[in-house]
Amino acid sequence: MDMPVLYEQSGRVVTLTLNRPETRNALSADVVDALVDGLKKANADRSVSCVIIAANGASFCAGGNLHELRGLTVSQKLTHAQLASWYEKGIQRIPATFHELDVVTIAAVHGHAVGAGCDLAAMCDIRVAAPDASFAESFVRVGLISGDGGSWFLPRVIGLARAKEMMLTAQPVGAQKALDWGLANAVADRCELIEVATRMAEQIAALPPNALRGTKQLLRKMESSGFNQGLAEAAQMQATLHLQPDHLEAVAAVLEKRDGNFTGAS
Repeated sequence: MDMPVLYEQSGRVVTLTLNRPETRNALSADVVDALVDGLKKANADRSVSCVIIAANGASFCAGGNLHELRGLTVSQKLTHAQLASWYEKGIQRIPATFHELDVVTIAAVHGHAVGAGCDLAAMCDIRVAAPDASFAESFVRVGLISGDGGSWFLPRVIGLARAKEMMLTAQPVGAQKALDWGLANAVADRCELIEVATRMAEQIAALPPNALRGTKQLLRKMESSGFNQGLAEAAQMQATLHLQPDHLEAVAAVLEKRDGNFTGAS
């Protein structure tokens, strides 16, 4: 069987491609495992600055596998505690991993991004959508809630009121509306979707890598910091970056009107 998620690196950009088109890239256990492993591998590799999440087939991601979900209560007859553990040790590993990433992430979304697939897109830092992209928080349709972290990520992307609208109505949001709401950062023709996402990733990856990772780390710390603590965190990180070679190279490159040559050295 083909790999559930493909891992390809070009320069400082890694592309992780969901590769279960026959299930519309539903997040079955093998896809979860491969996606988490790929994200952790890219994050641990200091030669990587940006990760694109893409998908093969007609859809970005159909979310949870309904046959698998039904089997949890029908055939396996899991208890309440077992069901909670299934989520915690399974699909919730995806948001837990995204939350700790220092690399920048870009979702290239085409077709349906449904349920956990919509949440997967929301976990990324940036989203590029094809005109046929359709985002839907469809959990209530099947009598469930967003159990995979979407209720944490989505309001931070589009605001609480719009997140409530998506979650409580289960109505799909098309590409243009997603762009208007900030759920998509850009819309690109389907045939150019990966090209546009890659170009954006390469622009990001051309910047000083330690500053990119530092920015992600600082934003993560700011989520739970008070104002004064946040300023102190920023001062400490800024002092660290000031003392690194890439800072001096970046300043020289700007003053000399040339591209920088960054190494990521500490």
